[in-house]
Amino acid sequence: MSRRLCKALAALSFTLWVTSSAGADVACRQALALGLDVSGSVDEAEYQLQLQGLAAALISDDVRASLMRLPDAPVRILVFEWSGQDYQRVLIPWTDITSPSRLKAISEQLRSTTRRQAPPTTALGQAIQVGAGFLNQQPDCWKRTLDISGDGKNNTGPEPHHVNSPEKIGDIVINALIIGVDATSRLSHAELSIAELTAYFAHRVLAGPDAFSEVAIGFDDYERAMSRKLLREMEFLSMSQSDQ
Repeated sequence: MSRRLCKALAALSFTLWVTSSAGADVACRQALALGLDVSGSVDEAEYQLQLQGLAAALISDDVRASLMRLPDAPVRILVFEWSGQDYQRVLIPWTDITSPSRLKAISEQLRSTTRRQAPPTTALGQAIQVGAGFLNQQPDCWKRTLDISGDGKNNTGPEPHHVNSPEKIGDIVINALIIGVDATSRLSHAELSIAELTAYFAHRVLAGPDAFSEVAIGFDDYERAMSRKLLREMEFLSMSQSDQ
């Protein structure tokens, strides 16, 4: 059996497994849609670092414990990648995190994902619109969060700040993982780039109560930054629940 066929069968099995449990009437404490930047500024090695970093972050001890804290009211996760206006690809459909084995299956599916050709442009505003559309499929979750990873500014399609208002996205919170200049660059240049991107995302992308950004110093730092971001999101949810 060819390697390509094995991957196709594994992906089909994962999709059928997720679909078979999607109809269960389970409370959802948080719907979390993660959007990964695969625009032209992301090369093949960086693409893999992004996928492998997310896969590892999801099954790290602390993140796994936070995700599994309330198994009767699980976190529901969707992962998609984006670049130009017409390119958004779902990698992991909506899946309830109800067991470590389910989380492991998501991680393995991400690790086995291969890249498809995508436009080189960066349609950040369009990614927000599509991500919000995914989250609107989960109206009953206690909290709905869009996580956008990106290493640059919008350069095509609607501007992010034109599509992220409460009138457009309701109660959805938009957080960001900003991928800064690689640490091998001159430190002053790296700091300038990260500061510029952080300010851009703060003013044009982030939305909703307690919205925040996390910074990765290059794609090698993606796993650490993603773990910190996921833990922070779970912390906010736990704090809000304890206040009720």
